[in-house]
Amino acid sequence: MKKKYSLILLLLMCVPVLAQQQEESVLNATDDNVFKIVNPDYTLSPYTGMTKQHWKDAALYLLKGAFGYIHNLDDPMKFPKQPGISYPKDEGKVPTEKLEGLCRTLFVAAPLLKDNPSLAINTIKVADYYRYQIGKLIDPSSSSYIVPRSKNGGPNQNLVEFGALSVSMLIAPEILWEPLPQVQKDALAKTMISYADGPTVPSNWKFFNIFVLSFFKDKGYPVNEKLLVDYLQKSLDHYRGGGWYNDNPAFDYYSMWAFQMYGMVWSEYIGKKYYPEFAAKFETNFKDLKDNYPYMFSRNGEMIMWGRSISYRIGSIIPFPLMGYEQDKDINFGWMRRISSGVMKQFLENPDFMKDNVPTLGFYGAFEPAVQGYSCRGSVYWMGKAFLGLMVPDNNPFWTAKENEGAWDKEFAKDTVYHKFQKSSEILITDYPNIGAAELRAWCNVPVINANEKFRGSENYNRLSYNSAFPWQADGVNGEVAMNYVFKNKKQEWEPFRMYTFKKFEEGVYYRDVVLETNSNVKFNLADIPLANGILRVDKNSSTDPIAIRLGHYALPKLDVAIKTTIVKVKGRQVTIIDNGKYQLAMIPLLGWDKIEVVAAKGLNPSSDESAVIDLSTNFMPQKDTAAIYATLMLWKKSGEKWSDKELLPVNKIKYSEKENAVRITMVNGEKKIVKYN
Repeated sequence: MKKKYSLILLLLMCVPVLAQQQEESVLNATDDNVFKIVNPDYTLSPYTGMTKQHWKDAALYLLKGAFGYIHNLDDPMKFPKQPGISYPKDEGKVPTEKLEGLCRTLFVAAPLLKDNPSLAINTIKVADYYRYQIGKLIDPSSSSYIVPRSKNGGPNQNLVEFGALSVSMLIAPEILWEPLPQVQKDALAKTMISYADGPTVPSNWKFFNIFVLSFFKDKGYPVNEKLLVDYLQKSLDHYRGGGWYNDNPAFDYYSMWAFQMYGMVWSEYIGKKYYPEFAAKFETNFKDLKDNYPYMFSRNGEMIMWGRSISYRIGSIIPFPLMGYEQDKDINFGWMRRISSGVMKQFLENPDFMKDNVPTLGFYGAFEPAVQGYSCRGSVYWMGKAFLGLMVPDNNPFWTAKENEGAWDKEFAKDTVYHKFQKSSEILITDYPNIGAAELRAWCNVPVINANEKFRGSENYNRLSYNSAFPWQADGVNGEVAMNYVFKNKKQEWEPFRMYTFKKFEEGVYYRDVVLETNSNVKFNLADIPLANGILRVDKNSSTDPIAIRLGHYALPKLDVAIKTTIVKVKGRQVTIIDNGKYQLAMIPLLGWDKIEVVAAKGLNPSSDESAVIDLSTNFMPQKDTAAIYATLMLWKKSGEKWSDKELLPVNKIKYSEKENAVRITMVNGEKKIVKYN
């Protein structure tokens, strides 16, 4: 008998250990796994194999990872903190962290629940879980309780998440709202409206107020309708044309996908019913994006690493399925889906994308230079907005059209470069058919010194250009730089350009003026000339102070093989080429430079811990180098392709005229270009 009780006791003691081991096995089982497309349909989708069902599979893949941390209804959507600047850094932020995890994973779950209300993961009924956790938000005895905004309280992250919750409740009210007891509905309305009926941030944040107020208006609750209408009009006032809203102060992905998604979803679910005039304006603005936004993605459907909150990744595609709500026969839906599914594959099939079953804060893997302090680990599920596209009906042409490569196949020719200039936003989108890459040049004019949001002047925005094939690399303390200039400032630190002023886009030349933030006597007139295989930079140094200067090409990450360096001479000019087995980058100084070198870097590239970049350098002396011109070829090819001399040196003659304040260029093919700095 004693042996029997001893055995039972031993088993009971082992239960926690076994449970812990089981939990660890659940969390680690998929750590090395990437999303796999099961039964791809290459008839409907010859480029990606993905159909609407595969989008649902992708959503379930992400949701299962999150539910790896949920073992009962009381477990919050709280994930391992990524070391670094992300929050929380103290217990006071944990309730908001939980709120983010809850409301943002719901973007992934809500469309799946709409399709399958009985969905269960790890024996947990998903709908029951979210309803239970929503109840915890208004339970003062719960550690997830969110205190209503005080009378004089300002806008904060809770407003953002309640706006997100409102969107999910709008699209699936029968699952997330209607089953709630009336007492919970009333308490939830009181708390959420307390945040929405109040101040906001003068950016896309106004939509969070709008969605909360709109949802509860629709459910019969009294709301501040005057404020709602005011925020609607102010959101429309952000529109600049060409599909672009300004996110005050920046232009970035939020200026396109976030504003456009919010306007279209609000119009579809609320606006047409209550505010048809506002809905019509948002829909008109939405129509403008089709003429340029698709051109910001590569031929393979890869997005450019650019701007803040880049860890939201696939959220960038949501405007494409929402085009399905338009009755526009001119939209190439096969191309829109090819781009969208390509972006999904870009990240979900990357082995660094997930860690501990949760997407990392970064671009591919964890990457601190791209992280902002307002993000926690659960913030990444903002990308779940992509799955709002699942609300578009099965028979919609977005889902039924055959995949195609759109402009890359029908408009673009080899050995040519194509531009989409956005006059209102001053953004230049450039497409390079030879490598299938998209590139952009965009606004940046924000100081970092004493700034609250230093990221707005960081590498997220301050690069000379951003390319889908070459994600931006962070600057190094020793002057390592990619696709920007850096200068040795008075503190003996390498400082990049960030204070740009757009001048014009004329005859294929993109002009900007720029000054160094810490020294206005260091200033350049910049001229970018995109070519079929790269960029010709013809920049004028108008500085009056002596200074050390470095300029970098794009960087290459180390992949499966060591990065190879080749140095050749073409017509007496040194050509330096690096090759990582996927791409080659070549750099050729034409005027103004003293030194060229290949710089190895560690921990600066989002695609690999090791990387390399070709940098040029010189020491500028104003007494000696009046009107110094720095002319540089920054070229690229796919690995394995051979370079001809004409490709490596497409410039035949280049000469500066002080009288004209211009540089005259004769290309090898006879084409003449003139760079006018006036």
